[in-house]
Amino acid sequence: MGTIAAGRSAVVIRHLDIAHLGSFDDLLRERGYEITTIDACDLSPDSVEMIDADLVVVLGGDMGAYQTDEYGYLVDELDLLARRLENEKPTLGLCLGAQLIAHALGGRASKGKSVVIGFRDVNLTEAGRDSPLRHFAGVPVMQWHGDSFRLPAGATRLASSADYSNEAFRLGDYALAVQFHPELTGTMYEEWIAQGTAELARHGIDAAELLEQRDRYAEQMEQAARAMLGEWLDTL
Repeated sequence: MGTIAAGRSAVVIRHLDIAHLGSFDDLLRERGYEITTIDACDLSPDSVEMIDADLVVVLGGDMGAYQTDEYGYLVDELDLLARRLENEKPTLGLCLGAQLIAHALGGRASKGKSVVIGFRDVNLTEAGRDSPLRHFAGVPVMQWHGDSFRLPAGATRLASSADYSNEAFRLGDYALAVQFHPELTGTMYEEWIAQGTAELARHGIDAAELLEQRDRYAEQMEQAARAMLGEWLDTL
């Protein structure tokens, strides 16, 4: 077992009820983190808990990091993230969260060339193979997004895929961002599929095939994700 972070605070920024911490919740609690979840729409410029927390986890959502006109609260979230990251405070971004980290630091998120849904392979860079992402070598990861981003200044690319060149990056040892969903459990995946039937139909994606992928890959991904998060937490 890794280092117990007794009394440390973890603030989780949520953008969608069904996009929660998933399998990461138990591990953070095992490591002694006290978790506070804040809905992104409730953030304000005065949300100092997002600046001061020992750890911030920014979750996924169904909007783009660049959609600040449609989702005005993203302006405050991006500003808070920039302030936090300028102070090199530990931050983990998952899917939209990764895009927001990149966007906050000038990497610029944008609509992607294709929608990617389902378990896909990612290709680790040399830096990725020497990072906590090494646990995903040969392990398909769950994707559900149609956006991308440019790497911000100072970032190190950790993974790419056949669809997108930026699948994961780090900033020093204090920030880790992944475009996929390592936190996803099999149960969450089933719920996302049930609530995403219209989107799946729009893109010609077979829900039954996605469920078959879950049966083949979800447990393996969960194990790799837990190992990844645990190793990263040990560096903080």
